[in-house]
Amino acid sequence: MNNDDISRVSFFGRIKSIISSFGTTERTVFVLFAILFIVSSLFILNAISQNYMTEVPVDGGTLEEGVVGFPSTINPVLAYTDTDKDLTELIYSGLLKATPTGVIPDLASKIDVSEDGLTYDVTIRADAVFQDNTPVTADDVMFTVGKVQSPVINSPKQSNWSGIEMQKVNDKEVKFILKKIYPGFTENLTLGILPKHMWDAIDPSLFAHSLNNQEPIGSGPYTIKSSSKNSGGIYEFYDLVPFDKYTGGKGHIAHIIARFFKNEESAVDAYLHGNINSLGGISPNSAKKLEASGATIKAIPLPRTFAIFFNQSHAPILLNQEVRQAFDLSIDRAELINSSLQGYGILATSPLPARFGTEDLFPVGTSTPSNDIEAAKKLLSDNGWKANADGILEKKTADAKKKTSTTLTLHIKLATSNIPELKQTAEIIAKEWRAIGASVDVEIFEPSDLTQKVIATRKFDALLFGNAKGRDLDLYPFWHSSQRNYPGLNIAGYANVKADKFLEQARETSSSTLRDIAYQGFVKELLNDTPAAFLYSPQYIYAVPRNILNVSIAEMTTPSERFMSVSQWYIETEKIWNFFISKKQE
Repeated sequence: MNNDDISRVSFFGRIKSIISSFGTTERTVFVLFAILFIVSSLFILNAISQNYMTEVPVDGGTLEEGVVGFPSTINPVLAYTDTDKDLTELIYSGLLKATPTGVIPDLASKIDVSEDGLTYDVTIRADAVFQDNTPVTADDVMFTVGKVQSPVINSPKQSNWSGIEMQKVNDKEVKFILKKIYPGFTENLTLGILPKHMWDAIDPSLFAHSLNNQEPIGSGPYTIKSSSKNSGGIYEFYDLVPFDKYTGGKGHIAHIIARFFKNEESAVDAYLHGNINSLGGISPNSAKKLEASGATIKAIPLPRTFAIFFNQSHAPILLNQEVRQAFDLSIDRAELINSSLQGYGILATSPLPARFGTEDLFPVGTSTPSNDIEAAKKLLSDNGWKANADGILEKKTADAKKKTSTTLTLHIKLATSNIPELKQTAEIIAKEWRAIGASVDVEIFEPSDLTQKVIATRKFDALLFGNAKGRDLDLYPFWHSSQRNYPGLNIAGYANVKADKFLEQARETSSSTLRDIAYQGFVKELLNDTPAAFLYSPQYIYAVPRNILNVSIAEMTTPSERFMSVSQWYIETEKIWNFFISKKQE
């Protein structure tokens, strides 16, 4: 025993001797003071830790995401369904990536734009690699864009890249050359990049059928670790893990398991039974059900405007402007949002969606007042429409040259998709149109049939449908007269020389002020012509677990963009001294 040990024993011996000499009362007081001292010390230490320690994310935890639908083409060139887009967002990355405040570099280290706004010179990060550790090069970028532009592959993004040329500067630099100024072009650069070495040997006609679409390799934040199929060969889930060389930083959540369901009902049931802990894109009715069970519901605005598009080429009665105006005038938008959307929607007064920087240009209430049945009746009556024996309005029109007359009957067919909230919306509107003297048939189509048999052929009178815009809110594809024929998106067949000019000016100017002026002129023309009745912008509804932290989804343009910051999400945390955080930042 050394001298220090002897001193320590001597010290504690004296303490013990002193305590032994205490009486009962003194000993009780001593114990109470000792306890108070210990508790006070712990309290002080905790206060110090709160002030000088910070809770930080650590790797770990599992997110089990329910997805309605099954994957088929997990490929940025081909992805059409929300299921494929969700997985593409997680697995692939582009030269740029979307954030709530705009697009920022991802695979790109820098982008130089020429003074005339026609050339974009993109440099790829030196450390950018695919999930098989192959470097991302200019060849991969040009290959991917080339496949998007290919008429054989028929990519849904083809129109975005039409007429854009590319030049390879070197292995890590590529130039994009535009024919006209297109301020929204940077949005194109969020396109996920394919690894050329995996796809180059595949015939374009077989592109959609390649196994690479189900076993993808990208450069995004998460990569597939494993998957499972049922006895019928249908995928049941993908287990995704962080890609440690992702340019945006390795993700914190250890596993994102995407579980697939045939319909929303089965997905909601799985959520209620704890088999999944997040579920996106749910209907308003399901959202209310999950909310009642204690789920955390996020309602996120989307630049998607639903409207009734009037096809004047197919329904002669719609050539009469007073008919289009009366139909527009009779609709109660507030009832649609409260009943069909259960409150998960925003009033739309123009083709520009609300909550995306358009409020100052087109404040709510600037369009035709809604739900004025009597005003709609008077408008029709003043223009010669009279009720027949069945109470349906009719109008006689004369052809002076042929010396003949024709009787028009206010009969219309309203088509929409077999989606509960759209079906309910259509029925409410049909009831309001019947109240002003119209005969209305509601036609319900499965989504695929609506696209191929109704929209592609333009065989409809009136169509209840939604237009989804990008972050730049470019309206050209939806309303310019050059886009009237399929696959153009001008489904109302709208044609107005002045409106076309405004759209061209808005697309070609680099000045945000001049663009706003052009859009104001366009919207004025459009609302005066009434080729459509604008209804609402539905919100994207996402049930998220409370234990997922740092989820920032204030604004997105597509449902898959809910994963735009997924590499920053986390579940597990720990507290560390602020000193170590400062040293790490240095």
